[in-house]
Amino acid sequence: MALRITDQIEIAEWELTESFTRASGPGGQNVNKVATAVELRFEAARSPSLPEPVKRRLRRLAGRRWTREGAVVIQVSEERSQARNRDIARQRLADLIRRATLKPKRRIPTRVSANQKAKRVDAKKRRGAVKALRGKVDE
Repeated sequence: MALRITDQIEIAEWELTESFTRASGPGGQNVNKVATAVELRFEAARSPSLPEPVKRRLRRLAGRRWTREGAVVIQVSEERSQARNRDIARQRLADLIRRATLKPKRRIPTRVSANQKAKRVDAKKRRGAVKALRGKVDE
């Protein structure tokens, strides 16, 4: 079952590695017996599914979830069910990659008009004059 990100990007099952461990926290006797926590690993740097610009943006977005080897590691242990944790991990990975596919809008630098600069200086002068009138009164 491939993980569909967008219409153009689909991650094959062989690119994802899942490992299961025992989760900490509440769960009764179940917590000591069943490995419900999921660690989903996606080798993003070597993935043929992702274009190079998406990989660069993904690396920046992933932050500390990005390993030295170029993998994205997502850990989930929120639910008591292994299947549910697995679904959450896959969803988080898909959301992260989806955010990386969005090309950031290029900022167009703007300039402050001469009129606005003059207004600002004038307002500062007026404010300074008001403050200058405050103080001790000479007799």
